[in-house]
Order: sequence, then C-alpha cells, then structure tokens
Amino acid sequence: MKAFAQLFLSLDETNKTNEKVKVLKNYFETVPDTDKMHMLALFTGRRPKRQINSTLIRTWAIEASNIPAWLFEESYHVVGDLAETMSLLMPANEKSSSKTLTEWIAEINNLADKNEEQKKHWLMESWAMLDSQERFVFNKILTGSFRIGVSQNLVIKALADVTGIEPPVLTHRIMGKWMPEDYTYEQLIQEQTANDDISRPYPFFLAYPIQETSEKQKSAEEVQQALGAASEWQAEWKWDGIRAQMIKRDGQIFIWSRGEDLATEKFPELHPFLNELPDGTVLDGEILSFSNGKPMPFNVLQTRIGRKNLSKKILAESPVATIVYDCLEFKGEDIRYKSQSERRAVLEQLQSNTSFPNIFRISSLIDFKTWDELAQTREQSRAMIAEGIMLKRKSATYQVGRRRGDWWKWKIDPLSVDAVMIYAQKGHGRRADLYTDYTFAVWDGDKLVPFAKAYSGLTDQEINKVDYFIKRNTLEKFGPVRTVKPELVFEIGFEGINKSTRHKSGIALRFPRILRWRHDKPMEEADTLESLKALLGE
Repeated sequence: MKAFAQLFLSLDETNKTNEKVKVLKNYFETVPDTDKMHMLALFTGRRPKRQINSTLIRTWAIEASNIPAWLFEESYHVVGDLAETMSLLMPANEKSSSKTLTEWIAEINNLADKNEEQKKHWLMESWAMLDSQERFVFNKILTGSFRIGVSQNLVIKALADVTGIEPPVLTHRIMGKWMPEDYTYEQLIQEQTANDDISRPYPFFLAYPIQETSEKQKSAEEVQQALGAASEWQAEWKWDGIRAQMIKRDGQIFIWSRGEDLATEKFPELHPFLNELPDGTVLDGEILSFSNGKPMPFNVLQTRIGRKNLSKKILAESPVATIVYDCLEFKGEDIRYKSQSERRAVLEQLQSNTSFPNIFRISSLIDFKTWDELAQTREQSRAMIAEGIMLKRKSATYQVGRRRGDWWKWKIDPLSVDAVMIYAQKGHGRRADLYTDYTFAVWDGDKLVPFAKAYSGLTDQEINKVDYFIKRNTLEKFGPVRTVKPELVFEIGFEGINKSTRHKSGIALRFPRILRWRHDKPMEEADTLESLKALLGE
C-alpha cells in the first residue's frame, strides 16, 4: 500500500506527461505482479465491491477522529471529499503496515462474511496503522470512490515501455470482463492469451471534434481546408444513443458499452439478430430507442439505463434497436486493418442477410458531392434526432482511442439560453475549496425557476472570480449548497431538451455547459421558461 499511495501522490503532484509515464514505469518495475494487476484494475474502473456502507464508515470515522459530529460535517463541507476528510481528521498513526495493495484489497473483499462489530474492529485497526496519505487512498478504495486523473493511454504507454508489447495490443487485452483475482500479469503479457476471453471487445475508435471549443461550429469552407477533397470521405448521421460493441463468438453473444459495462441482459430486443450472426462477428454501433421506425430522444432510452429489472412497461415504452456502422471482426478474423470501405462492404453483407432488419439497422451514408452540400444536410440534424454528422475517411483503418485524422464529428451548434446562477456548491479534488458547481434558473413570470446544473466551460480565472462573488453574496446555507444573490448571468449551451416530470421546471437538458459569462446582461434580461418550452414545440 505504501508504494501505491506514493504512486497516487506522485501522479497528483505533476502535470508533465513524461514525468507521469516515468512514475508509472517505476511502479510497474518495483511492485509484485499481483499489485500491478490490482493497480490496472483500479485505474480502469474495476473497483472492489463495497463491503461497508458509507453511513457506518462515517460514524466510525467520527469516533476515530475523536471530534463532535458537527465539526466533522463542517470539515467535510470545506474539504468536499469524504475520504480526504477522514484521512485529515484522524490522529497520526502509532503503528505501520507492510501489507501490499493486493493484501489490503483481499481483506476488504473478505469483509463480506463479517458482522458489523468485526468490520468495525478491522477498520479501526486498519486506520491506526496507515499514515495520512495511505489512509486517503485506502479510504478511496474502501468507499468505492477511487478515481485518478491519469488517462488509460498513459498507463498503457508506461506498461508498453516495460513489457515491450505494442500499446494497441495491451489496450485490447485489458478490455472486457476481468478482475485481478482471476487475470494474472503473466496472462496479460503472454502473446498466446490475447484472444482467450471470447467476450472481450476491441478498444473503441473515437472521433475527434472538428470544432474543439464551445464557439460556433466550422463552416463548409473551413472543413474543406481541414479535410481536403470531399470525395475521400463518407458521411453518416451522428446518433445520440449508447455506443456499443455487439459480439457473437462460440455460439455466445455479448453486448459491451463504451464504458466497458457488460450490458447483454439490458437489451433483450437485440438478442435475436445477434444469435443469427455467424460466429466470430463483432459489430460497432449505437443502441437507440425507436418508435415507428424513427429514433427517439435519449431521455427515453435513459429510463431503462441502470434498472436491474426491465418491466414489460419499460420495454414497451422504450423499445430499442441498433444502428450499426462498423464491423471489426468477421468469421473470427480481426478486420480492423481493412479500409473503411472494405469493412462497410462486410457490414452491408451481414445486414442484407438478417431476418431482423428493424432491429439490426445499418447506418445510412449521406449522399454529397461538396462540403457546402453536406453543410446544408447537416442543418437537418435535429429533425433526424441526431447530434450532427460523422465524417470517416474511406481509406481509414479502425484505430484505438481518439485519433486525429480519419474520424471526425461535425456537430451542430448547441442550443443556448441566458440564465441566472442561483445556487452553488464546492467542487472536488484540486477545486475542493472553490465553488465550481452551479445551478441556473430562468424567469417564470416574476420568479426564477431552476432548470439546469453545469460546472464546465469557465476558465480558472473566471472560476476564481465567481467563487469570490459567491463567498461574499451567500444568502442561505443548506449543507454544502449555498443560495447565491441572483445577479450573475451566463449563456448555457445544451444539445437537446425534453419534457421531464422529475424537474420543477418541467424540462431536462442534454449535456448542459457554460458557454460564456454574460457580463453585458443584467439578470432581468435572462431568458424565460416560456422561451425554453418553445424549443419543445409548445
């Protein structure tokens, strides 16, 4: 645990890519193989199951800190992170421990068979033998809140340098359903194990945005300057659903989301067409809710995400199909090396033989000769329930991760409204002492009605200025939330808007974010709820 805590601290202390890679390489070269796999698991979101609920952990942390509950809560509101608050408030350790990361996680997993008193005794003893930094990381793992500000690409680069294995190969090998208790470091680095897991998806190829800021999207002329001749590209609609890989191997089917969640049972409507596919097929596409042959807004699909049981009512209200746009494996062969056009031909062949054309849909190509012509078609995106257009070079191979050059997304300009900030809450991590999470409202008659939360879009300098304003213009406190004097106006951008019975305003926004701070606009000139509802067609 000492080595892992030091790794966490060293990575947090630098913003230099090369230094982070150096730190990661040192960890891989010095710790036991089992710790390497547990580290990879934690860094890729495979956290151990929580064995003690947060209420008990909080209660026992107050007892271990020997302070009043109110003081603990006030400290938590200032720090903004429970694991860090507990590590800071507890007395210095009188003992130490040489247990490895693997041994600590094994003990956490073994708590499943312990009663409450045994869990408390173990946790108190554990806290007493860890220093503050170790305790912080330990608490993160224990509470299931472990996250690290290091991209998977950097971890893979360091591991590739240590093992001599190509990064794309390693990226593929850590995909899928595995845990460090049943997937060893030796298996990871041995060539013959690359395809042992028949459920394993491929790393997703991600498109780069043509426009990387919140400003207006690029014009047709700017796209031509950036990408060259239109004849070298194919265009498709950019659908707003769940990106997924659908696999048929050895008579078994698997559905993986881009977040590496195995979601096979979540989409029973897709099973018939998947079972019909030839063995050794992997498709890449988007899962969407459909009605009368047309995609429905994402919020309809959202009603079934995260549900353990799919009722007949849910299945009836949000039936799904998939729009497939790529084939990565065919008859057991990895065909990612083939060109976009070649893979498209394979995909069309598969779709032409399906008995379920309404479920297994294929992403239609947009016919265009010039970028101006495509730009005009792009204006129809919202009518198509699409986010814009995908551009794919016809000669492109299917690559790993987000790469410039061959796949681009040309999104439509966001919808936007001017809104007043009315609530604020502190952020986390390096922004734990700054108010960075804001709630915005629009006018409904003479009242301000909250309609969206946003926390991205401002520069560090602007965040500091907004924080200064909030701390001097707080009207009320509700735990970590502050009611703020309604004065600051911001332009809020969003991709879509839908009706919602869960929100007081009656609407819900898709991907709200701050586009700019409207210093020029007084709060009286912010937009109205009526203008927002007009976007719904009301």
